[in-house]
Formats: sequence, C-alpha cells, structure tokens
Amino acid sequence: MDDCIFCRIVSGEAPSWKVYETETTYAFLDIHPASRYHALVIPKQHYTSMFDIPETVLQDVITTVKRVCKLYEEKLGIRDIQVISNSGAQAQQEVFHLHFHIVPRTYGDGQQLRWHTHPEWTRDFDAMLSKLHKD
Repeated sequence: MDDCIFCRIVSGEAPSWKVYETETTYAFLDIHPASRYHALVIPKQHYTSMFDIPETVLQDVITTVKRVCKLYEEKLGIRDIQVISNSGAQAQQEVFHLHFHIVPRTYGDGQQLRWHTHPEWTRDFDAMLSKLHKD
C-alpha cells in the first residue's frame, strides 16, 4: 500500500520512533501525541480495519498492546492508560491501517473521552439481540 503511512513506516520509508517490535507487529510513538508516551500498535501487514484482519494476527497485535502496557508499567510506573481502536470512517478512523492507540493518562491532562449515552435504548435490547441471533 504505497499511500499508507503505516506501511511506509513498516518498510522503513517513513521515520518512526520504535517502542517495541515483533515479527508481525510494530509499536511506535504517535507523531501527534495526546500524552507523553502515546504509542500506536499496528500489524506489519496491511489490514484496513477490525473486519479484515485474521484472528491470529489480531491476537499478535493485542499481545503487543499488552507488552507495551507492561513495559510502560515496569519502566515508567504508568498504570493509567486508554487503549483505543477505531474501525471505519464513521468511527473516526483516520488512517486506514488497523491500529491501536495506547494513551497514558494523568489527572488534569485535558484529555476527555465522553460518550453521550442512551439508557432509553435498553428497552430495545431483546429486539437487538434477536437480529444478532436470527438464522
């Protein structure tokens, strides 16, 4: 994928600041960090989103997410993080190469992720589940 910045990072054509690497995954500092040590974890092979990545590769990616979190805990004492992934434009995915953000958090950092909740939708749960389990 010549136009994918993350593919160019994996190939060495674009610069990055490596945090951790395996045979199938790569973790690096985000060039637009929301906090100190904000990292991205990606599969080295191009997958657009959660919908096209094979489960075995996704397992590798999640294992790398966990290892980076443990590295941050062991080396930096960081124990408050958000792990975020968006799949699809309407889900605010901007780079269409599957990735997970690891965002260390501290009180007063100004980063607020808040959803508008809809408790009234609970009355639709039975109908929602019937669509999922329909033959």
